[in-house]
Amino acid sequence: MTSPPGSLPSLKPKTAADIRSPPPLSIRANARWLGAGFLLAMGSSFGQTYFIALFGADIRAHFSLSHGEFGGLYTIATAASALTLIYLGKLADHVPVRSLSAAAAIALGVGCLVMSVADNLVVLVLALFLLRLFGQGMLTHIAMTAMGRWFEARRGRAVAIASFGFPAAEAILPLLTVTLIPVIGWRTTWLASAFIMVFAAAPAFYVLTRRNRTPKYAADDIAVQIPERHHWTAAEVRRDWLPYVLFPGVLAPAFIVTSVYFHQAFLAETKGWTMTTIAASYPFYAATSVIGSVIAGWIIDRISARVFLPVFLLPLIAGLGLLAVGTAHQTAYAAFAMFGLTSGFAVTIGGTLWAELYGTRYLGAVRALFVAAMVFSSALGPSFVGWLIDAGFELATLLAVMAAYCALASLPFLLLQKAMLARAAP
Repeated sequence: MTSPPGSLPSLKPKTAADIRSPPPLSIRANARWLGAGFLLAMGSSFGQTYFIALFGADIRAHFSLSHGEFGGLYTIATAASALTLIYLGKLADHVPVRSLSAAAAIALGVGCLVMSVADNLVVLVLALFLLRLFGQGMLTHIAMTAMGRWFEARRGRAVAIASFGFPAAEAILPLLTVTLIPVIGWRTTWLASAFIMVFAAAPAFYVLTRRNRTPKYAADDIAVQIPERHHWTAAEVRRDWLPYVLFPGVLAPAFIVTSVYFHQAFLAETKGWTMTTIAASYPFYAATSVIGSVIAGWIIDRISARVFLPVFLLPLIAGLGLLAVGTAHQTAYAAFAMFGLTSGFAVTIGGTLWAELYGTRYLGAVRALFVAAMVFSSALGPSFVGWLIDAGFELATLLAVMAAYCALASLPFLLLQKAMLARAAP
């Protein structure tokens, strides 16, 4: 029976089965907000490790830095950005997305500009700080916080669609960048990046996010009544023991994939590959990252993020194993494809898990804690692995230890399902 014309839709509560299996997300009706999330994720790439690492050899040569020394400076800058993000990330709860996203894009453009003119180590660290804070940090945080708040019943799929911006950039930027650097130089390439962020990305972010999106009943376009739940503040989350037990596994992709990306020149040298081989691996990573996001979004909307956690590191473990023993060029493609699958899972989990466990009212401040921890873990990786490389550790040994770590870090995901359910319940 349909409602009379002009009447309001029925607010009769849906069944549990309806809530677990919501209808498809309308991309056309939500194109503005999904497009904003996509472009925010894409724009963050200028501050992501894989992009900065493309300039690693040129930067180390210009400043006469070893792998460990450059990794150490990177750690200092990234750790400082992580600490800053804990406080800056709270702005996502108070400042409109349109203003915050445009400001973050301009700040990232300034970071690119500073990198293009860096002539001493102090300016280099400042440039890295700005790139990490406003690239991997704020733009990623704004994108995922907005998706988590704008969507409810289909949050997983909305996050997955927005996160396509990460692999889209990963498929395009590496090959484009390694082509541009020999032609126009590494400094001019950074200058071009600054121009894109300030004069293209910032206006686009502002226009797309001028209208805010508020789900009507806790489910996007359908009338679903869900019991009121407790929304945790950031202070309450900081006092909760659960995140600290989950972090070693949840943050593993940031630590490990960042380390591999950052030292890709060493990887290529050890395996006898060229940087073109590494760059050609990124499209495989990007493709499987999209697949991973879609799979994770579909599953999470049905069974929840917490139930999906125990399996999300399995592809990463397989990729590390392949990279440890393989030497053919195809090994890089296969390993990066496995990395991409886990990274796709991780992005969707990062955009849904904390909203699922702790609510959405203070999601900006709560996610800032997670994003800061993620950025900090990505800071430790390059430095720690760089010093191990300088100390003479073999690549195969490092990769095997990383794989074993992922396996151990997955155990709490299985053992703490009841604890996570207690926090997610209304």
